[in-house]
Amino acid sequence: MKTKHLMLCASATMMIALSACNQNQNNNSKPAVDIVAEGNPEVAEVTGAPNVPAPVGTRGAKKFIVNLETTEMEGIIADTIPYTFWTFNNTVPGSFIRLRVGDEVTLNLKNAANSVLPHNIDLHAVTGPGGGAAATTAAPGKEASFNFKAINPGLYVYHCAAPPVPMHIGNGMYGLILVEPEGGLPKVDREYYIMQGDFYTKASTIKKGLLEFDNDKAVAEHPDYVLFNGKKGSLLGKNMIEAKVGETVRLFVGNGGPNLTSSFHVIGEIFDNVYLEGGSTISHNIQTTMIPAGGAAIVEFKVDVPGEYVLVDHSLSRAFNKGAIGKLKVTGDANPKVFSAEKLTDH
Repeated sequence: MKTKHLMLCASATMMIALSACNQNQNNNSKPAVDIVAEGNPEVAEVTGAPNVPAPVGTRGAKKFIVNLETTEMEGIIADTIPYTFWTFNNTVPGSFIRLRVGDEVTLNLKNAANSVLPHNIDLHAVTGPGGGAAATTAAPGKEASFNFKAINPGLYVYHCAAPPVPMHIGNGMYGLILVEPEGGLPKVDREYYIMQGDFYTKASTIKKGLLEFDNDKAVAEHPDYVLFNGKKGSLLGKNMIEAKVGETVRLFVGNGGPNLTSSFHVIGEIFDNVYLEGGSTISHNIQTTMIPAGGAAIVEFKVDVPGEYVLVDHSLSRAFNKGAIGKLKVTGDANPKVFSAEKLTDH
């Protein structure tokens, strides 16, 4: 009887394991890679932060051309202080790319003629050697292309992977590429693009008053600035992102690094949904989400009360001393059942 009992237990355990395995395979199954994209290639719309292209909705898989240009240019990093940024399409972060599973893409990367160094692009959404880096390495004034198919849904980082890689990323060469699932993401009222980066600076030897990358500080991981969207105050004042009471907000949040992990938080809000690591695993009622260097997350929440909500890296010295701070301005009627600033009196 004891032997029979052990056999029954072993059999039951095996069935449970097989069931869990099958369920795991179902949950982690990839979309079919043989989806045929329809039509002739279209030039994809790409946008600079904090804006994003329109959702894919329920459209089928299509063929697209994505055009990016790498540039080395002066821009303002804080207040009136100039810095030599390296960029995709003249912005930090680079242009937001939005696709869906099954889309077939030709990516054209042009390196501006006045660049000093070669540049390329490694897209974490790409399945293939180097994420496209070797295929797109282009000298100044040259252009390179490669083709890829969007297989895995999720929110992914892309960045320059030309050596020295930390220097290229540290100068601002990163962005986000979203691959929506078949049928698209659930509808929301507002969507914004936010990407954090850490900057290591020193006085330029070429031009007085200009800052440039400091490799020693980068190796020591001691940044002078930790910024949203490449500039101190990029999401403050007239640059605040906006929503209205009752609306749902979706933030596509990336971390270019090159070194620091972000503890992303919105003061006075709780994330209803967090797509962890930018993937398909969703957690609910999250206060702060960790985003590693080279990683991303999608956060969603409904705004119930008007006011200004502060976006921070909750490693708070980075927010209040180094620039990783922004605001969401919410307008609309007060909601005292949810929040009231009036003092309660005893009766």
